Amino acid sequence: MTLVAVVDYGMGNLRSVSKALEQVAPSAKVLVTQDPMQIREADRVVFPGVGAIRDCLQELNTRGLTEVVRACAADRPFLGICLGMQALFEKSEENGGVESLSILSGEVRRFSKKTSDESLKIPHMGWNQVFPTREHPLWNNIPFGSRFYFVHSYFPIPKDAECTLATTTYGQTFSSAVGRRNLFAVQFHPEKSQRAGLTLLANFMTWNGEFGA
Repeated sequence: MTLVAVVDYGMGNLRSVSKALEQVAPSAKVLVTQDPMQIREADRVVFPGVGAIRDCLQELNTRGLTEVVRACAADRPFLGICLGMQALFEKSEENGGVESLSILSGEVRRFSKKTSDESLKIPHMGWNQVFPTREHPLWNNIPFGSRFYFVHSYFPIPKDAECTLATTTYGQTFSSAVGRRNLFAVQFHPEKSQRAGLTLLANFMTWNGEFGA
């Protein structure tokens, strides 16, 4: 039986994520856990999150989860969602600047009047199109330009352009999905994105973790 761990560090839409995974993979065991050993033993790991990046990193450290997240992001199918995507980068400009997990190279910036249409509201909230820039197993059976559900005020800027796997436009075009090898992360919420989101989660549950170099 496939074991998927949903990392519980006190921040995230954990019930929605776990229920969506159970729906698309009824034969798998979905475990919402803050136990580092259980996470390390899982076949797949999902790292969700909502809220502030500083609180996210503090809770990871307090619960002894920082190193297990880094380890699992390097050696098994790993899915980051929303804040769980942003935390993978080197730093965020939130709260005047926060050093993050440095699993991916790049930084996270806030939408602002200088970088987005002044008529657009911040946070970016609601449905928007996602345009894959590279083929990836997690895009299987998802039509190009499908809509996913977003709630965020910050977005990642990867240093390596090859890391970007999809883009979305909201005042400006930003990376809405990133990845390398066994890691895939999205700025949107697949668990709230109806058919397209459930298809992406189903693809994750069958993905062997191989992609690129």
